Amino acid sequence: MRTLAALASGTVLAAASPTLAKAERPDILVIVLDDVGFSDLGAFGSEIRTPNIDALAARGLRFNRFDTKAVCSPTRAALLTGRNPQTVRMADLPAMRLNPQDITRDRGELAANAQTIAQVLHRAGYATHGFGKWHLAPEQEDGSPGRNASWPLQRGFDSFYGFFLGWTDQFHPDLIEGNRRIPSPKVEGYHFSEDITDRAIAALPARQTAKDAPRFVYLAYGAGHSPIQVPRRYIDAYDGVYAKGWDAMREDRLARLKVQGVVPANTLLPARNPGDRAWADLTPTERTVFARFMATYAGFITHTDEQIGRLVKHLKDTGRFDNTLIVLMSDNGAASEAGQKGAFERLYRPNTLTPEQMLARLDELGTDKTQSEYQRPWAMLGSTPFRRYKVWPQLGGVRTPMIVSWPRKIRDGGAIREQAIDVIDIAPTLAEAAGTRFPDKVEGSTEIPVAGKSIARTFASAKAPDPRNVQYFELRANRAIRQGRWRAVAVHKQMTDFDSDVWQLYDTQADFSESTDLAKVYPDKLEELKRLWWREARKYSNPPLAEAPEFMRVRERFDDSGERQPIPEHLRPPPVSSREYP
Repeated sequence: MRTLAALASGTVLAAASPTLAKAERPDILVIVLDDVGFSDLGAFGSEIRTPNIDALAARGLRFNRFDTKAVCSPTRAALLTGRNPQTVRMADLPAMRLNPQDITRDRGELAANAQTIAQVLHRAGYATHGFGKWHLAPEQEDGSPGRNASWPLQRGFDSFYGFFLGWTDQFHPDLIEGNRRIPSPKVEGYHFSEDITDRAIAALPARQTAKDAPRFVYLAYGAGHSPIQVPRRYIDAYDGVYAKGWDAMREDRLARLKVQGVVPANTLLPARNPGDRAWADLTPTERTVFARFMATYAGFITHTDEQIGRLVKHLKDTGRFDNTLIVLMSDNGAASEAGQKGAFERLYRPNTLTPEQMLARLDELGTDKTQSEYQRPWAMLGSTPFRRYKVWPQLGGVRTPMIVSWPRKIRDGGAIREQAIDVIDIAPTLAEAAGTRFPDKVEGSTEIPVAGKSIARTFASAKAPDPRNVQYFELRANRAIRQGRWRAVAVHKQMTDFDSDVWQLYDTQADFSESTDLAKVYPDKLEELKRLWWREARKYSNPPLAEAPEFMRVRERFDDSGERQPIPEHLRPPPVSSREYP
């Protein structure tokens, strides 16, 4: 029988190992939370109650240096393929309308010669099921023959039930099933998170015989992406909790993170992000209203935790839990899109309501009467102890919580792993756990090489090495590069010379939160990292660097303003009920 150490050695076969019996191969459950910041879970310092997720952490492992691609689709492309998103032509969001001539990183369609982990596991004999958010296909695809190449069933899933675009209403979702769009459920008390959890439970029945195929379940919740919608009792449970405000609660979260051992005891809290308002400067009405927004978000997360608890209980009741490899993660840092006022009635639209008008309608938050998102400074709280938030290259946008549970293999439950992990490492890890690997060729066609490396050795040893010493990052022309303990970051002023970008340098071993810029102290090291960034970019991206697509470029200026820019009229697409403008 192949041991975990052998799996982690990289000596694996192109198909399921003949010595790894089906009954011994683990079920694999990947749970993806949406827009949940590094400190938004109880096991990562939060006041938000997530007892079921915390229980997974208590028996499993927490990874405190897990990095994503700072926005949903690039992270999900990397998660499912094991490649950097630029390499698989998903450097940003999927194309609204595909340009067939575009073969660059910004094509917005997953490369055909980049198998997903679902395809790899399916070929290895797994039953593969997906539920929740997809957001990896050009928007023009409608699921019909010839217009569904990027839909889940064509990318390795036996079944898929969920939503196609970046977000959906949690009470009235825009749904797809298989290769077709289906009506929204008309059921009293319906909630999307409960629905997909029920379906995930059904996809993981008690095994009848040792010959039953192992299961791969990809469960991508809409939570906590806006609209923040949840039954009122979950919101009311947080009444008064957020009256302290984001500034004081950042301090509280950092203190808990230190007590938990998730961050080093010497971790510093960076100053409030430029453009974000101080809680002390808000009016009494603003404080009341804004606190209710965050209570709604917190209730949304607690509700999601309950669904995960139902699923874990089912795994235990059916005897599957001990040999189920569970990876729980978030796709990027906390969401920053709604600016200082938040979004009340509709997402990604200017909020024209005054605080007094929102106060008069406060009971509508969390219901199907509103599609709301909290104020940007709450995202600063969610990303404690880092700077910035979703879509930014600082760790507040990139670093998120990750928990791994596998009782049959993990012996030091509750431990914290400090290896530097990137989302591209997850798919190779899952493949090795299943006794298989990503192929070099499929039906005679050469596959894009997998950039990620298995982290399976970390399951058994806190001293296992990092999967790689270097990892590059780029999103919307903002750049970062990690080499060992060093990390360099550049925020790009759009439509300016890239050579004028100002780089910052951090020693992340000594300075976990990137609080102190060392660019002037170690200029030679910074120049070395800048050259390294270009080397890695030329390896993984075509072109290695470019301005963000125009539609994205006009939205986030990446300056010190507290608001996003409105979409110019000539770039506004036809209305779609659940389109994402991150």
